Amino acid sequence: MGNRLSKIYTRTGDDGTTGLGDGSRVPKDSLRVEAYGTVDELNSTIGMVLACEDVEDAVRETLVQVQHELFDLGSELCIPGMAMIEDADITRLETSLDGFNDPMPPLKDFILPGGGMASSCCHLARTVCRRAERQVIALNRVEEIRPQAQRYLNRLSDLLFVLGRVLARAGGHGEVLWQRERRRKPKA
Repeated sequence: MGNRLSKIYTRTGDDGTTGLGDGSRVPKDSLRVEAYGTVDELNSTIGMVLACEDVEDAVRETLVQVQHELFDLGSELCIPGMAMIEDADITRLETSLDGFNDPMPPLKDFILPGGGMASSCCHLARTVCRRAERQVIALNRVEEIRPQAQRYLNRLSDLLFVLGRVLARAGGHGEVLWQRERRRKPKA
């Protein structure tokens, strides 16, 4: 580990800039900071899933591994030129995704976020993951980003969707299905 912080505040960001891992300073609202900041937010939302008591061990182990990989991804985005996420990480996500999805019944309807606290938190993590992916894509338009970062987030959002389904069923709440007929009818 690099520098250890003995003091949490440094005052160096009071001018609206922040330091990247390579020592350079950029505005706090730069695309790069938005991307790795949203990856950090995603990691926190996965922590919310893990804080729920009814998360089965296989899901818990998968999400803890994902948290470590997201920390690596954040590092990769914070240090221009750094490579942390590898193709093997994406393959592992695909294997997990298949393992959790195969026993699930096929989807016939859209699923609404819900189905208990763990499932709801997982759906929240999925939407934050999609935002992180969009921000990595935007960053890649102005600075070259390794394709593994975008592919990892794309696959992770799919995994989080499936885990939301798994958690809704495992928690006994069931999935919340979108019902077209429940749409509000305009008043005549």
